[in-house]
Amino acid sequence: MLCAHHAGSCVVAEQEAEPVGFISAYRPPAQPDTVFVWQVAVAPRARGQGLALGMLEHLLARPALAGCRWLETTVTPSNAASRRVFETLATRLNARCAERTFFSKEDFQDPHHEPEMLIRIGPWNT
Repeated sequence: MLCAHHAGSCVVAEQEAEPVGFISAYRPPAQPDTVFVWQVAVAPRARGQGLALGMLEHLLARPALAGCRWLETTVTPSNAASRRVFETLATRLNARCAERTFFSKEDFQDPHHEPEMLIRIGPWNT
């Protein structure tokens, strides 16, 4: 569904004709200057090669995201790898990276679910 309705804001990365990475993202209707990255996935065999960061940079360069100056995503506190990717992206964009609670632990039925922190990067120059 995301690729069908939001093809301009989703990315698939391949190595040797096999998918090894995916980003699903969209522009929230009430925030036309923002891209919300819903999910970043990298296959185990492709990790540690900068693929996630490369896909994000590719995503932000797409014509479908022209005019975006902000990126938002949610990350759990324990997901250090994902946090590093977004912090590095903010540095490369020469943009601020702010964080706040988006969904608290209590918002989830699973008592072991971590909170989801909203990471907001921007603004950057387009």
